[in-house]
Amino acid sequence: MKYLLMIAGDETAAEHANDGCGGWSEEMEQRGVVRGGAGLAPATDATTVRVRNAEVLLTDGPFAETKEVVGGFVLIECADLDEAIEIAAKHPAAGYGTIEIRPVIDGPTPTAQ
Repeated sequence: MKYLLMIAGDETAAEHANDGCGGWSEEMEQRGVVRGGAGLAPATDATTVRVRNAEVLLTDGPFAETKEVVGGFVLIECADLDEAIEIAAKHPAAGYGTIEIRPVIDGPTPTAQ
């Protein structure tokens, strides 16, 4: 199964400023579970798009007012959620921020009703 790890933390925290992942990336590459990923520019560089009553509304920065923002993502492929949790728990950001794990929907996207 494929899972998206959304890595979030306080962009002002010293731990967030550390370069690299302390060997995590290399270990996961060796395990063959990484399918892609990247760090993201700061939330201050974000543009949020919403459409209301056919009008496109743009907001500079993130939509939510919060200190914890998504700073990167990793797409992994592993056996099951238990393995995804084990992989996420090894990421250094799990020690100072949050890693949200989401299953990736393979195939047609369900339609909204």
